[in-house]
Amino acid sequence: MNTLHFKYAVEVERTRSITQAADNLYMAQPNLSKAIKELEDTIGISIFERTPKGVVPTRKGAEFLNYARNILAQIEKMESLYMPENPNRQCFNISIPRGSYIANSFTKFVSELDMEKEIDMNVNETNSMQVINNIVEHRFNLGIIRYQTVYESYFLDYLAEKEICYDPIWEFEYLALMSKDHPLAAAEEVHYNELNKFLELVHGDTVVPYITSVEARKAKEQPKAKRRIYIYERCNQFDLLTHIPTTYMWVSPIPNELLKRYELIQRKCHLANHKYKDLLIYPKGYKFTTLDKKFLDKLYESKNEVALREYK
Repeated sequence: MNTLHFKYAVEVERTRSITQAADNLYMAQPNLSKAIKELEDTIGISIFERTPKGVVPTRKGAEFLNYARNILAQIEKMESLYMPENPNRQCFNISIPRGSYIANSFTKFVSELDMEKEIDMNVNETNSMQVINNIVEHRFNLGIIRYQTVYESYFLDYLAEKEICYDPIWEFEYLALMSKDHPLAAAEEVHYNELNKFLELVHGDTVVPYITSVEARKAKEQPKAKRRIYIYERCNQFDLLTHIPTTYMWVSPIPNELLKRYELIQRKCHLANHKYKDLLIYPKGYKFTTLDKKFLDKLYESKNEVALREYK
């Protein structure tokens, strides 16, 4: 049984497409299909089936893929333990929330790489549950999750169940982000009952693990804007905020250079349960690389830049 075939199968599961997986693996589609068929013949089950939602695992296939991911992760750990870092190759991967100070730290990190050496990096902006799943499924070594502090026990319990380690980055209160031309931009103090009259932008894929029906009802009882646009990509928020001055968004503190570039401002607006926390997460037993540590240095630099600023 060839463990390279495990890698092929895991990539098909991730992309839900033979064609896309073949592109990602830099191989011809017929060759990938043949490799998957050989693997299925070897283990005696059908790993995948075709559905309207793409190529998805069968029940037995899902069990097999879980073992395959664990085996690949163990091989990767052995390689990291017993093989020295390649000084000519710069590898790094991380899953992050849609936070501008985090993205800014990555930009600064990349700016200091040696451009004469190989660079292999993967950054995935997504919601916290997907960040956790990326670690569990061994797709990424590092992750940053963000959650409301009112839901902290749910996330910490979930991390413990998945045997994921974590380090707190910081706790902060969301700020209202808006155009400098927003009708409330000149107000000495922004009140939510006024802000709520305008068009809110929201990242639309937030998920909380283990949330009960009671807690879900409490969440629904929180004030909610009557006009909302759900978005899933961070750059869209800046375009909308800049070009539609009646929009606003709740975000973590943003670096000054981005505020200036998009002609935006941030304002305090006190609201119940609007405190959030960012955590760095990683697999149990994970050994931080030299590049991991360099990124974390830039991360905390960016955090300090926005955390120490005074906000109106």
